[in-house]
Amino acid sequence: MPITNQIQFEEVRDRFGSFLRERQLRQTPERISILEEIYKATDHFDADELFLKLQANDVRVSRATVYNTLDLLIDCKLVRRHQFGDKQAKYEPAHAYAQHDHLICEDCNQLFEFCDPRIQGIQEMVAEIFQFDVIRHSLNLYGHCRRENCPNKPAEEPNG
Repeated sequence: MPITNQIQFEEVRDRFGSFLRERQLRQTPERISILEEIYKATDHFDADELFLKLQANDVRVSRATVYNTLDLLIDCKLVRRHQFGDKQAKYEPAHAYAQHDHLICEDCNQLFEFCDPRIQGIQEMVAEIFQFDVIRHSLNLYGHCRRENCPNKPAEEPNG
């Protein structure tokens, strides 16, 4: 979910700047470039993909700075980290985050987002039963996509 509105991005940048100042950390050009690249993202990404994208855009930054900045952005609640199975962690922007869940194809690693209000209803019902205040949830469904162009789809077994 990229932020296309400059005012929204300024809110994100200001929030990150305040977060850094509170912790007596510097708001470096590299950190802001990383933040900008993240908020241009249209899909989930891993740290290496982000690093390569920054390099392709001539942003001079180390992998360590990318990982450290991702950790800061998670602490600041501007980025969410997802661990889908045993795969490398994936990230997505979290400002103005709309709750959604994920389908993950175990063959091609394609990630599909979906939102179903019935899940929210179940969450509220379960929270009420257990007298529990839910602050977030994560639902990841793993399986095999049925797309014809799934690049890693296993070959059909011959009958016989």
